[in-house]
Amino acid sequence: MTVPENGSPLLAVKNIEVIYDHVILVLKGVSLEVPEGGIVALLGANGAGKTTTLKAISSLLKAERGDVTKGSIEFGGERVDRFNPSDLVKRGVVQVMEGRHCFEHLTVEENLLTGAYTRTDGRAAVQEHLEKVYHYFPRLRERRDAQSGYTSGGEQQMTAIGRALMAKPKVILLDEPSMGLAPQLVEEIFEIVKRLNDEENVTFLLAEQNTNVALRYAKYGYILETGRVVMDGRADALAQNEDVKEFYLGMSGENRRSFRDVKQYRRRKRWLA
Repeated sequence: MTVPENGSPLLAVKNIEVIYDHVILVLKGVSLEVPEGGIVALLGANGAGKTTTLKAISSLLKAERGDVTKGSIEFGGERVDRFNPSDLVKRGVVQVMEGRHCFEHLTVEENLLTGAYTRTDGRAAVQEHLEKVYHYFPRLRERRDAQSGYTSGGEQQMTAIGRALMAKPKVILLDEPSMGLAPQLVEEIFEIVKRLNDEENVTFLLAEQNTNVALRYAKYGYILETGRVVMDGRADALAQNEDVKEFYLGMSGENRRSFRDVKQYRRRKRWLA
């Protein structure tokens, strides 16, 4: 495996296997590294194992009868795969779930404040951080008193990310941020992610099916297929790779081929040879 950046990674997943219900093997020796201050994309089709990888990192598998049975997960040089989720949040590992999962009966601001439940630095510090969230998400300031269940999908995604920011994270695990959003909103969300990375040094590991937009904003990427990492590299290099262009970006440098040809080509992917 190639190391994304020089130095020790902030987050290191080392050859983990995940089994559900004691019998279903979902991840098969997944390894990846996330450097501090990086944006790393975890790419792959639906069912490849992206969400399971994020939940393994954030210790959310137990709720779904899943378990890391082999390998280890380290954060800041400390093994954390046996920690409970709240301990990880306190250490700075926060996940934004697929589908946003806002508390629909609470207002936008109440949702944001729930993200600060593990903090012990006082009300003034929390209020200061809330203002910072509104700085990056001005639309949430406008909608602060609106019930979250009646806000748009884009506003709910912003609320979910803002709620994660309220926990003062070192790394945010962002699961399918583009799901169900119009292209313009997807660009807006990713631009905010980039600003948070540049200006606040928030590290991101994002699982995404939209490979095109993910590789434009990430610095490094891993491609998952059927629970295995099949390719990794710098985002710009992956975006120019012919296999990635063929299977994930919907384009190829070759002439258009028949469906039968594509099926045969899919069966002989170079990374599975």
